Amino acid sequence: MSKNPDKSQLAEDLKSDVTELENKIAAFKKGEMQEERFRHYRLTRGVYGQRQLGVHMFRTKIPFGLLTADQLIRLADVSEKYTNGNLHLTTRQNIQMHYVKLDDATSIWQELGEAGITAREACGNTVRNITASANAGIDPDEPFDVSPYVYETFRYFLRNPICQDMGRKIKIAFSSSDKDSAYTYFHDFGFVPRVKIENGKEIRGFKLVVGGGLGAQSIIAQTAYEFLAEDQIIPFMEAAIRVFDRYGEREKRFKARMKFLVKELGLDGFLKLVEEEKKAIANTSLKVNREIITAAPPVPAVDRPEIKIEDQAAYDLWLTTNVFEQKQKEFYAVQIRLPLGDIMAERARLFAEVVRKYAADDIRITVNQGFVLRYVRENDLPHLYQALRDLDLAKPGFNSMANITACPGTDTCNLGVTNSTGLATVLEEVITAEYPQLIEESELDIKISGCMNACGQHMAANVGFHGSSIKKKPFVVPAMQIVIGGGVDPDGTPRIADKIIKVPTKKIPDALRIILNDYDEVSENNEYFNHYYRRQGKAYFYTLLKPLADIEQLTKEEFYDWGDDADYVQAIGVGECAGVAYDVVGTIVKDAEEKVQLADEALKEGLFADSIYHSYTALVIGAKALLLAKDVKCNTQIGILRDFDEHYIDADEFPLDQSFKELALKVKKSAPGEDFAKEYAGIASDFFQKVLSVRSAQLEKDGTDKNIIDRYYKA
Repeated sequence: MSKNPDKSQLAEDLKSDVTELENKIAAFKKGEMQEERFRHYRLTRGVYGQRQLGVHMFRTKIPFGLLTADQLIRLADVSEKYTNGNLHLTTRQNIQMHYVKLDDATSIWQELGEAGITAREACGNTVRNITASANAGIDPDEPFDVSPYVYETFRYFLRNPICQDMGRKIKIAFSSSDKDSAYTYFHDFGFVPRVKIENGKEIRGFKLVVGGGLGAQSIIAQTAYEFLAEDQIIPFMEAAIRVFDRYGEREKRFKARMKFLVKELGLDGFLKLVEEEKKAIANTSLKVNREIITAAPPVPAVDRPEIKIEDQAAYDLWLTTNVFEQKQKEFYAVQIRLPLGDIMAERARLFAEVVRKYAADDIRITVNQGFVLRYVRENDLPHLYQALRDLDLAKPGFNSMANITACPGTDTCNLGVTNSTGLATVLEEVITAEYPQLIEESELDIKISGCMNACGQHMAANVGFHGSSIKKKPFVVPAMQIVIGGGVDPDGTPRIADKIIKVPTKKIPDALRIILNDYDEVSENNEYFNHYYRRQGKAYFYTLLKPLADIEQLTKEEFYDWGDDADYVQAIGVGECAGVAYDVVGTIVKDAEEKVQLADEALKEGLFADSIYHSYTALVIGAKALLLAKDVKCNTQIGILRDFDEHYIDADEFPLDQSFKELALKVKKSAPGEDFAKEYAGIASDFFQKVLSVRSAQLEKDGTDKNIIDRYYKA
């Protein structure tokens, strides 16, 4: 069994997490907690609003997708007990459950927590689940196993004060080699392992890329360091997140990602600010425990009876496309296709038993919504194949064009525009029936998202689609935007796909046929698909596909989305992270008070760095409350510091004998020791008392508290 040292820590925190969630749900239901504030809270506990009213999606946080057989069984049991019984594997190497009742969330937390699985900070504006190459630790091309670095990063930022009030989420990925199977280039932070030799000694480090992301405006991450020593990766991220927290946009949600901050500041400007923060972070050097994740042992070698494979050709194809020899010679990894990333509870339990019998107790969820098993003995492969086939889990073509990635789309997501799962099923049938040769092609893929936000990672696909629509009065036609040319080239070069043309979704199978037929006819000497695409050019494909965009002669069925038998009705909800709600200044003042209390509690526990950051946040929130009382918009923390000086200190309306900006930014100028933590906590407490006094005087004059639209106070 893989070593899981954090399980005891999760157990220690479990009781308080469950109790807190239970109390918050009760307060919300009694009307004692505003919906906007409860939403923020539950998101950071993995409870996300679903398209269907009255139910939620529950998301776990599983670093680099590592599960044991026991944990998979617990997930299956929980899903069957509290949901529709389906486990959905995501491109973030997580597992989601749908149709969860709010009142069941605490029970799910409790039962998963007992198995060492958390949902803390699985959603919301936090450091999200940290992904990695599913083959880390067994990859023949890797210089070393990145798994311990992922796990230590996960532990470091879980519950970290810096991650509790960010303007937007942070996504991190670790690839096992230069082939970049973890898609580091579209993450806020991406790490690729490197080794160099100094004085005859091996030194580990990472290539670090920053500021990447998918979505409506996809950006390839920039290289910050070709080699950053292993003890510097967590300190760099902590300092960089502090920069993002302070300078990042919060009001304009479509701009509130690190990729836009890096673009705005320029890479050099961003790295300069990161360096300025390093003096004040908790650890200027943090050595990762390389043994915190150890390889699970293989099952003992046993003599098994001979097995007759009924379809030798199917078995051979499975061996070719789904099995590879690990860097540990004589052991094999087995990759498992899972259409749409879905597995029902009973099948998941049976699968877990198969794992126990034939593989190491180390199941990895993949970024293409499947599983990888490891340490399978060669003579066990036919037995494992037969067992998987009995469960319909032996489909060949892992990571091929038939292995389509698709988010849930309009099945459950508020933001879904069109049905991605129905289309994925149809396209898989097209590939299997009409292009079976592509089942053996591992350098060509399809990814589908239900909207432009790219949960299905369509911009990282050779051929991708995202949900859209076309107006044809008085109707709206369900459509897909076709994108081509994304992914990672064989030499490791990252590519963001180009948008080509929008086509009615029922015509997408024909669009795929046109693309694949042209590729077969026009490509040169087994040419890699993206090379063929770039050689032909975007305009070529626009012309090739343009006839399908004609909406003048649509059939009745082409007004239907996949899986529907009625005219398409566009029903796009409000995303959980982008809604507009109302609040009052008084509630924001209470937020500042809570941060003052947290700073004091952390100080008493000797958590000096935590205390300091809570104190800083208390200063920012307190100043924000008074600025909002004057209708001053607050979209960045650095803006709050400047604006408070202008509107209160310079105007002589706040009793402070120095610049508030200089006072607050002491946070970045002192090492986080006990003396400064005490001093800074005192500063925050004193400032908060003055905020109370000034606000009291304002209320005496104005008579009532002030309503604020939340988009004005995101900072």
